Amino acid sequence: MEAKKIEELTDAKRGSWAVSAMLAAVLMTVLILGGRNVGAPLVWVQTAAASFRQGSNDLPFLHSRTGHLDRLYGGLLVDGLDEESCHSRYQSAMYRRNPGRRPSPYLISKLRRHEALQRRCGPGTAAYSDALEQLKSSKSASSPPAECKYLVSISYQGLGNRILAAASAFLYAVLTDRVLLIDPSNDMDALFCEPFPNTTWLLPPGFPLEGYTNFSVDTAESYGNMVKNKALRADAGDDDVPAAAARLPAFAYVHLNHDATVEDNTFFCGDAQSVLRRVQWLVMRTDSYIVPGLFLVPAFQDELDAMFPERDAVFHHLGRYLFHPNNHVWGLVTRYYGTYLAAARQRVGIQVRVFGGVPDSPELLEQITSCTQREGLLPGVLDAGDPVSPASRARSKAVLVTSLKSWYYEKMKGMYWEHATATGEVVSVHQPSHEEHQQSGDRSHDHRAWAEIYLLSLTDVLVTTGRSTFGYVAQGLAGVRPWVMYKSDNSSAVPEPPCGRDVSMEPCFHMPPCHDCRMQWADPSKDVPYIQHCHDAIWGLKLVGRNV
Repeated sequence: MEAKKIEELTDAKRGSWAVSAMLAAVLMTVLILGGRNVGAPLVWVQTAAASFRQGSNDLPFLHSRTGHLDRLYGGLLVDGLDEESCHSRYQSAMYRRNPGRRPSPYLISKLRRHEALQRRCGPGTAAYSDALEQLKSSKSASSPPAECKYLVSISYQGLGNRILAAASAFLYAVLTDRVLLIDPSNDMDALFCEPFPNTTWLLPPGFPLEGYTNFSVDTAESYGNMVKNKALRADAGDDDVPAAAARLPAFAYVHLNHDATVEDNTFFCGDAQSVLRRVQWLVMRTDSYIVPGLFLVPAFQDELDAMFPERDAVFHHLGRYLFHPNNHVWGLVTRYYGTYLAAARQRVGIQVRVFGGVPDSPELLEQITSCTQREGLLPGVLDAGDPVSPASRARSKAVLVTSLKSWYYEKMKGMYWEHATATGEVVSVHQPSHEEHQQSGDRSHDHRAWAEIYLLSLTDVLVTTGRSTFGYVAQGLAGVRPWVMYKSDNSSAVPEPPCGRDVSMEPCFHMPPCHDCRMQWADPSKDVPYIQHCHDAIWGLKLVGRNV
């Protein structure tokens, strides 16, 4: 039986008090050991499909071969936060068979420094109140630059875009010592736990820039327009120019959307950063993962190299640090996981991006089955009358399908119900919800979308749809390179090959600048070995590992 919506799932029966107490005691031992042994390798082995109750969460009984749990992801997370306010922060590692990459010591130190900055300068502090008064005055902060500077990230578009934009803004804030404040609209205040200890990352009500969420490419205060109209000069950031502070605006809007102009994209140049570092308030809008562009800024390169020696793991670390499902969403994740995925030997995630009005496509279904069977992710099926191998529950696979449509799930489920597998493996197919159309801004829709992204990130292997930010977030959190289904030039034909292994688990920067800082056409992939064009977006750029 499949539930059409995750919320419809009911809690599993608790079992006897004795069994629950025993499992709880064993798990507590694992958690304690995990806090003391952060650095050892981790390989998950599922030993039972049983679950036990802790607070309001049903947790599968798992243990590691090394006998400990790295619930802090190698020091990425800080210990000691209130666990009741955010169950997922310290429990998520229990569900991951892939422990992921280890963060560098320098990245960990930068995160601790940034947490201190958020506490020292964030909402509720005297410094924040002073900065708001400065912004209301419409005058620039006095020279030298104010100790506390701010970056407001506008939240819009679909959930995947919002997550990638927030991660990009956070990295820029870390690089420039700015407090990150996330615009709470579009449910950004209703999906995630607070990532920073003892402070908030949400922009409080009453922000004095009226209509800031509607800033666009035409906004006069955008950096690109100020440069184009000569309202802001490069030497405005020069410490040696006495009148520099007088030429600075009270705030600047950074427009890095898909429709950014050549002048907007000079943000990725050294001169722009020299000016912007002296502006106390920045407001940023992007619908992309702009991180590869930050790696092109000369002033940031040494810091980025130290923070991310594995350049193909930037979002992997940022995502696991920033994005923890709140307790409601975490309940959706754990209940579905425990009911449908926990008992399987292998979990296969398939993310099918189908745009609203597109009809069900037999070609896309064939692409999915061809990809998964050719790559050995799922077994083929036998024809009627073929000799059947005994089914083996020990060789079971659970397939998690996420899509706005239910047709692909129904077809795959029917195929494995009506036909025996050629290998004798038991294959079960599940889909948490099917909304038919994307409903950005609908809270219950966003709750389910975030739960499904996270469930995908808990699978062992991933198949994603090219250009989908939904898939990008899942693969980064999972720490796996997905098999990507590329769009065919001919909608009536299945691409050959039907999918390919991505070169990196990093998201793609879909619309990077196409001009260098001299305003000449440029292709960064020709000059920077760790940046390549995305296979699923010809002009897009993505970070790759050193050995690719």
